[in-house]
Amino acid sequence: MKTAIAFLLLVSVAQAQTLTSDIPYADPVHERQVLDIYAPDGAKDLPVVFWIHGGGWQTGDKTDVQIKPRVFAERGFVFVSTNYRLLPHVEMDVLIRDVAKSLGWVHKNIARHGGDPNRIFVMGHSAGAQLAALICIDDRYLQVEGVPFDVLQGCVPVDGDTYDLPAIIMTAEIRQTVHGLPLPEFGHRVKFGNDPKKHLDFSAVTHVAKGKHIPPFLILHVAGHPDTTAQARRLGAVLQAAEIPVQVFGARETTHNKLNADLGLPDDPATQELYKFLDPLVGAKR
Repeated sequence: MKTAIAFLLLVSVAQAQTLTSDIPYADPVHERQVLDIYAPDGAKDLPVVFWIHGGGWQTGDKTDVQIKPRVFAERGFVFVSTNYRLLPHVEMDVLIRDVAKSLGWVHKNIARHGGDPNRIFVMGHSAGAQLAALICIDDRYLQVEGVPFDVLQGCVPVDGDTYDLPAIIMTAEIRQTVHGLPLPEFGHRVKFGNDPKKHLDFSAVTHVAKGKHIPPFLILHVAGHPDTTAQARRLGAVLQAAEIPVQVFGARETTHNKLNADLGLPDDPATQELYKFLDPLVGAKR
């Protein structure tokens, strides 16, 4: 049933949307430093969704968006999906700066594509969830690109497990050790630099503080997964302690990939939570 509904949604708005693909956001540009813009025909001053794909920081592509661009176009958004350079070809800090640079380009140029540069919602799945949360909390990355936090109207990380890196590293390694299993050769400890100081620095929870204009958060996660559940609750608790508006929603009877793929389906519980989060924020500028 959901598949049929998704197909109908695709058909219903397919003629009302313009895709501009492979736009470079850096100069000189690497082949991965490009983004796609999906804009409703006649778009002007529309809120913007900035989407960051997942893939363990090693794989994935900006085209992995399922029905999101068309659904958001139907609801009056411009949808941007970005690529970024990947591990192990660059280190994690370079990868994060790519995402910030992409968002900087969007802030400076999205008005020419019908978007409002002062109403940007940052979202991402899996590895993209960590990247979304980090650049919306650690303001150093966007400061370099000239993007003030007050243009960020909301952040929606979807089923990330790395908002608190020391915690997930310890959890994973203890789990392996107590079962007599080898540690992963390219696990989070190595991906994020194999340096405890970097693990703290790349953790969104480290940088939460009052008075930074951190945007409201909706943290979506798979209710049945212990790691993403614990990480979502951890980030939610830290944001709440800093008096930053936050909602944490655990989706049931789903999986890591299905939660992401189903976003946009009208009978999907996580989608309903997403719309309840977005609708009050769309008209307001912080």
